[in-house]
Amino acid sequence: MAQAADKFLLNRLSRASFAGFLVIATLMALLGEPLNAACAAAVAGLIVSGRSFHPGRTARPWPLIQKLFFAVFIFLITVSFWTGPWVLSHWLYGLVLISFALIPRAAAALTATAVLVLGITAATLAEGVTERHQMISALILTVFLSTVIIFLHEYKARQLAPLRRTDKLTQAASREYLSADLHREILRSEREGIDLSIIMVGLDTHTSDSPPDADIRSILPAVGRYLHSHIRDFDTYYRSADLQFLVILPGKATQTAATRAERIRKGLVALLNTHEINLTVSAGVVGLNIGDDAKSLQHSAAHALRRAQQQGGNQTQVYSNSASAPAQSYAQGALS
Repeated sequence: MAQAADKFLLNRLSRASFAGFLVIATLMALLGEPLNAACAAAVAGLIVSGRSFHPGRTARPWPLIQKLFFAVFIFLITVSFWTGPWVLSHWLYGLVLISFALIPRAAAALTATAVLVLGITAATLAEGVTERHQMISALILTVFLSTVIIFLHEYKARQLAPLRRTDKLTQAASREYLSADLHREILRSEREGIDLSIIMVGLDTHTSDSPPDADIRSILPAVGRYLHSHIRDFDTYYRSADLQFLVILPGKATQTAATRAERIRKGLVALLNTHEINLTVSAGVVGLNIGDDAKSLQHSAAHALRRAQQQGGNQTQVYSNSASAPAQSYAQGALS
């Protein structure tokens, strides 16, 4: 419920901010200040192409569009240094926070530092602007406060990470709880004499011509929602790796779990195709055997998934711990 409330508030705040920046852009255009109008329009574009403006929209081309608006914003600020650094000086105050919110930390630090150095240099060299020293001191103070805010945000995230039950991106259970939860399910299975199987699902990025990019990672929340809606209430799923998920199926025999895995796999492939991401999905399945523990089960599931991907991907592989019994493969919809 708290997460739903956060998304609701962010969505409303994004829409209000979008409307506000559109009004500012219109007023600046009417007042004959094209650079200010263009900057306000670029910020409005950053907001409308962001995830909080439309929570269900995660796939291409929106992440790329947002980066293009950010590039336009940086370009406009840079252009203003030649027309006079005081023209867009107030937009510089938000540059650090905007950069760290949109691009990776290293790139954000490099971009913000370069633009701020150019701005301070342009203001220092400007002639006939009496308030340039006040502008530089205010800018330095703003950058310092922004850095403190970013540091506190990162520090809070690191402090709360061990307490987070779910993965922030996909809402799957966090991998830190996987071994403990699986150990409890193994004990319950042995105590009650019921079956237990696990499925490891992974995106076949090795079959793609390019490495995982922002478009692929942006689909992960939809993958998490799909898994949540296609497992039973007492099943649990975890984000076990960057592009891999593990599902615990109490009471399910290996072959039944393989059938479920193949249905999930085909459903995820259809989901990726819907979002115009040309990737396949593979799955590894393993059932609990005598002597297995949480570590060995995860290792076996990962081995089955790896074999499925090594054999071309787009299939479900059932792990077998018997040297005389080869692992069973269900390729491209062999299961119904």
